[in-house]
Amino acid sequence: MPLFPVDPEAVFLNIPYDPEFQKLYLAYIVGIYQLGLEPKLASGLPGGERRLDRILSLIQGCRYSIHDLSRVELSVAPPATPRFNMPLELGLTITWAKLNPKRHTRFLWESEPRRLQKSISDLDGTDAYIHSGTVEGVLSELRNAFVRKDSPSIRRMMAAYRLVEGEVARILADAGTSNVYAASVFQELCFAALNAAQITSSSEL
Repeated sequence: MPLFPVDPEAVFLNIPYDPEFQKLYLAYIVGIYQLGLEPKLASGLPGGERRLDRILSLIQGCRYSIHDLSRVELSVAPPATPRFNMPLELGLTITWAKLNPKRHTRFLWESEPRRLQKSISDLDGTDAYIHSGTVEGVLSELRNAFVRKDSPSIRRMMAAYRLVEGEVARILADAGTSNVYAASVFQELCFAALNAAQITSSSEL
């Protein structure tokens, strides 16, 4: 398998694409930019390749990945079905990281302590970052995962989050969609988060 160039600041986000996850999705984008990194999302990839091939290529090109397994419950719409996309992408990443340990580091996120050991017992011994289903929880755990000498305070990160949150309605209206996970919307959210990072870094927070 050929080795892809690795972006040392890129973080692949393996998350559920549903309305209930929107605030945490926004928190991941904002928090990652606050830490001087750049989020990558499978929906943001251009081109017509098969989705799984695109995801694997994206994982290979990112130095880090975050896998949020907090929403693997049964779907509400019939037939009731568990979500397997996130565990599938985690499996791809585990294989890639095992074969190339110096090129990729993965992190697991959950909302409840000890649930990961029950849902995927093969990962027993792997510590998950517990965000408790809150924006502040995501931002706090990002600071724990990506330790920096000049890590921003939670107060600064929350200020940046509020700035970006205030732009969501405009971004969706400009894109003509209600889907916050759409490729063009993701890019605009990234621009907004980068701008918020610049604003808050120069303020007295």
